[in-house]
Parts: sequence; structure tokens; C-alpha cells
Amino acid sequence: MEQEVPVIIHSGEKKEPTQEPQQETRIPEQIKEIGETLSEVVSSFRESESYEQIEKAIEQAKDYIRKKPAQAMLYSLGAGALLGLLMRKRR
Repeated sequence: MEQEVPVIIHSGEKKEPTQEPQQETRIPEQIKEIGETLSEVVSSFRESESYEQIEKAIEQAKDYIRKKPAQAMLYSLGAGALLGLLMRKRR
């Protein structure tokens, strides 16, 4: 995603600030609506049963890693190597 960023180069002179409305700082209504919609979706997901299951799985994974750090690291290394091989073959 590319965005245009306005660049303002100031000279060494100090000028009095003008009272022009800055249009760059206004957020269009569509973007506000998208933000509100995303916020609602995230809130409803956090209240769902799926979110609770994911949190439970994360806790189980953390406990496993605390109990067996060497084995967890070997699993991670194996998964990374397998993904690396799969990605390399596609090129």
C-alpha cells in the first residue's frame, strides 16, 4: 500500500502562523466508519468462544515451552526448516 506524504521545506525565516484549516489532518468519514466497523468486529471476536479457545491454546503452548524448552526449540527449528524448503522449491 503506497501513500503520498506531503513534504514541506521551510526556509530559515520565521513567519507568523496562519489560520488556514489543515486539510491533511482531517480524517474522511469513510475511514472513520471503517475504523468503527473494525473496532466492533474485534470487540465481538474477543467476546466469542473462538477467542477463548485461542487464548487457552496459547496458554497451553506457553506452559509446554516453559516445561520443555529444548524440545520446543527443536520443533520450531524443524518447522522453520520445513517451511524454508517448501518456499525454496516454489521459486
